[in-house]
Amino acid sequence: MSSMMSGSIIGRTRARGRARGPATETTPSEPLTRTRTSGRGRTSAAMFDMTKLADTVPKVTVPKPQAAPKRNVQRQTRVVEDSIITRPEGLSSKKGKSGTTVRMSTNYFKLTSITDFMLYQYRVDFAPEEETTAAKIQLLKNHKEVLGGYIFDGSVMFTAMKLERDVMELYSTRETDGTKMRITVRLVGVLSTGDPQYLQVFNILVRRCLQGLNLQLVGRHYFDAQSSVPIRNYSLELWPGYITSIRQHEDEILMCTEVTHKVMRMETVHDILRRVAQNNPHTFQEEFKKKVIGTIVLTDYSNKTYRVDDVDFTVSPRNTFKRPSGETCYLEYYKNAYGIIIKDQQQPLLVSQPKQRDRRRGINNLIYLIPELCRTTGITDEMRSNFSLMRALAEHTRLGPATRQERLRKFQDRLRTTPQVQKDLKQWNMSLSDELVTVPARVLDPEKIFLQKAQCTVGQKNDWTQEVKSRGLLSAPVLKKWGILCPNSQLRACKEFELTLQKAAAAIDFKVEDGVVYSVQEEQGIAGYIQALDYLLSSFTPQIILIILQNKRADRYNALKRRCCVDRAVATQVVLLKNTEGKNIFSVASKIVIQMCCKIGGAPWSIEIPLSGLMVVGFDVYHDTASRGVSIGALVASMNKALSRYFSAVSYQHSGEELSNELSINMCKALQKFQSMNGSLPERIIIYRDGVGEGQIPFVMEHEVELLKGRLKEIYGGRHAKMTFIIVTKRINSRVFYNKQNPPPGTIVDDVITLAQRYDFFLVSQSVRQGTVSPTSYNIIYDNVGLEPDKIQRLTYKLTHMYFNWSGTVRVPAPVQYAHKLAFLVGQSLHTRPSNALEDFLYFL
Repeated sequence: MSSMMSGSIIGRTRARGRARGPATETTPSEPLTRTRTSGRGRTSAAMFDMTKLADTVPKVTVPKPQAAPKRNVQRQTRVVEDSIITRPEGLSSKKGKSGTTVRMSTNYFKLTSITDFMLYQYRVDFAPEEETTAAKIQLLKNHKEVLGGYIFDGSVMFTAMKLERDVMELYSTRETDGTKMRITVRLVGVLSTGDPQYLQVFNILVRRCLQGLNLQLVGRHYFDAQSSVPIRNYSLELWPGYITSIRQHEDEILMCTEVTHKVMRMETVHDILRRVAQNNPHTFQEEFKKKVIGTIVLTDYSNKTYRVDDVDFTVSPRNTFKRPSGETCYLEYYKNAYGIIIKDQQQPLLVSQPKQRDRRRGINNLIYLIPELCRTTGITDEMRSNFSLMRALAEHTRLGPATRQERLRKFQDRLRTTPQVQKDLKQWNMSLSDELVTVPARVLDPEKIFLQKAQCTVGQKNDWTQEVKSRGLLSAPVLKKWGILCPNSQLRACKEFELTLQKAAAAIDFKVEDGVVYSVQEEQGIAGYIQALDYLLSSFTPQIILIILQNKRADRYNALKRRCCVDRAVATQVVLLKNTEGKNIFSVASKIVIQMCCKIGGAPWSIEIPLSGLMVVGFDVYHDTASRGVSIGALVASMNKALSRYFSAVSYQHSGEELSNELSINMCKALQKFQSMNGSLPERIIIYRDGVGEGQIPFVMEHEVELLKGRLKEIYGGRHAKMTFIIVTKRINSRVFYNKQNPPPGTIVDDVITLAQRYDFFLVSQSVRQGTVSPTSYNIIYDNVGLEPDKIQRLTYKLTHMYFNWSGTVRVPAPVQYAHKLAFLVGQSLHTRPSNALEDFLYFL
C-alpha cells in the first residue's frame, strides 16, 4: 500500500484482455473524433461511433426556428441574421423611455473591417482517424504551399481562393508514431457575406489569434499558463484566460471579450487514489468514488475536460479496446500516440459518459480515462467551505470594473502588437477597434417600499434592512403554535435564543408566542431527531418548527426536510448552533424571524404594481443529485395584486434536459388557485422562464409556448389569454461599466449590444460590494399582452425587490428566485414531490 509507482495499490486485476466495463466495447480517453462546427462559430467534438451502442437517453427533437419576420427598420453593415428570431413583426422599437439617460462602456470591441469576399468551404477528413484538433492542424500545416491561405478548425477549412481540384488527397506523417496519414480535402460549399455561416469564419480566426498569443486551450476557452498565479499552501494554480464571441448585434458586428479564470489543481487523480488508499486501505474504493465522481478532470496531453461519472475497478491500462486500425491496449496507445509511459499498470479507469449534446446525436460510447493522466480542476465543496482559500482566490478572480477594463485593453494591445496575429488579421481583411464599445443606457428611478407604518424610497445601494427593522413588517400573522428542536447539551442556550427571536420579532411588529422546546440526544443521530420531530408533531399542530443543528451534515438536514415537507407537511426553519450566539445575534435573529414570518403566510414588504389582474410566474429547472437524468421543474405563481402570496408546484421529468412538458399542467393548477382566491382568472400573465440554454430557445418557443397557448385557450373559454413569455439568462459574458465603476441598480441597456432579431434587454438590478456586477439578459419570445417595452422593463425591475429572503434587490425577478429555491430544495434534499398542503406557502425559503 505504500507506493503506487512501483506497483499497484488496487490489488489483483483481471488477466490482460478486453476491458469489461459498462459498455460492451471501450474507447480510449481520447475517442476517435470528427470535429463539427456549429453555425454560431463554436467548435464541438463529436465521437466517431465505433460500437453503435444502444441509445440509453431519450432524444429531443428541436423544431426549426421560424422564418425571419420582415422589419421596418433599416440595419447597416449587416452580415448575417440571427438564427433565433423572437422579435415580433410589428414591434418598431424595443427601447424604453423611463429613467435617466447615460453613456456606459461595455466589454465589446467593434470589428472596424471584415472579410467581405467569397469564401470556399472544405471538409477535411483524416485516415486513419486523428483524435486531437491540435494534431490535425499540424498535419494540415505541412501543405500550406498547396492550400495557400486558409482557416481550419479541425474539421472545416475556409479559403479565399478556390483550390485546383474539388477533391484533393494529401499525405503527412504523424510525428508521435510515424504513421502515414491520408488527408482528404473536399469542397462542400461557397459562402458569401450574407451566408449564415459567415460569422463562423470570424470566430475561428479570433481563436487562431489567441493561439498566436501563446494561450493554451483548456476545454472551450484559452488560458495564459505563463501568467498563472500560484495559490500557495493549497496546491492550486489560477490561470487567467479570455472568452470571446463574435456576433451580429443591432447595427454592427461586435466581439464580446470576457476575462475568466481556471482553477488548476496540481495533483492528479492518481495522487488522490494513492492518498485515499493509504488512509482507508479497506474501504478505499468507495472513498475514492466519493472523492472523484462528479468532478471535472483535465487531460494534459489533449487539454480536454471530462466529467467523472464512475470508476471501474475491473479494468486497467493493460486492457484493450477496439480502434479502426485494430485492437490495442491503453499502454501501447498512449505510448504511440503521445509518447507517454503509464507507470501504474494496475490502476482503475475513470468512466465519463458522453455529454448530452453528443447523446442527442446518437453518440453513446463510454469514455475511459487514466487517473495518472488526469488532473483535477475546479474546487470542491470542502474547498468552498475553507474561508482562507476562497478569500485567496477572490483576490485574483473578483476583478473590479476598473481592473477588468484595464485587462481588456491590455488584451487588445496584445492583439494589436503581436506580429503573427496582425498578419493573420490583415490577410483576412479583419481589424478590431482599439476602444471598448460605449452604449446608451438608462437608470430607472428608485422604487418605493411599502411597510406597515410607512413607505420608504430605496437608496443607492438598494438596501432597506434598517427601514424594515424600524417600520415593521407589512403583514405578519401571529405565531401562536411552534416548536423548537435542539441538542440536549445546548438546551439552555437555545431557550435564550428563543427569547432573542421574540424580541427581534416584537421590534418588527411580528408577535411570536412561547414555543414548545424539545431536546435531542446527540448520540442518537438522525433517528433521534426524526423521533423527536414526530413527537412534537403528534403533540400539537405547529405552524412552523425551528430546528437547531450543531453542524452542516447534509444527511441529517435532508432527512428532516423530507419528513417535514413530504410526510408531515409542516414548515421548518433550520439554524446552525453557531448562528444562535455572538455579537451580531440580534441582527441574525431579525433575519430568521422574517423568514419564519414568510413561511407561515406573512409579507414583509411590498411595492407599487399599477397593473390590475396580474399574475407573475417564475419557472426554473434543477437536476436531481440523487438520480442522473432526472430534472425537477419548479413553478411559483403570484396570487394577489401585492405579489405577496404565492402558489407553488413541482414536476419531474426524465430527459435530463432543461425542458419541461409539465409546465402547462402546473400553470393550469396555478390558474385554478388564482380564480378560487380572487373570483376570476388573471387578466394578464407574465412568465419568467429560467434554465434555458441558447440552443433550447426554439424548443421553448414552439413547444412550451404553443402548448401553454392551447391550454390557456381551453381555460379561458376559447378566447386567447394575454400572456408574455420571457426567458431569463444569468450566465452571460456581457458586462457594463459606468465611469470605471459598477452601474447603479436599475440600469437598462436595450440597444447596440442587444441582438437585432431579439426582443431583448439587459438589466442590472443588484448592487455588489466586490468585483464586477453581472447584468441579467431578458429575451421576450412571446407577447400578446401589449405592454410597451418600457413597462415590461420597469415591471421586471420592480419584481427584483420582492424576494423576501433579502431586504434588497436580487439579480432576477422574485418569482424566478423562488422557483430556483424550490427546485434546489427538491433536487438536493427531498428527491420527491413535496406535500400539496404546503403549496400556498413560501416554505422553501
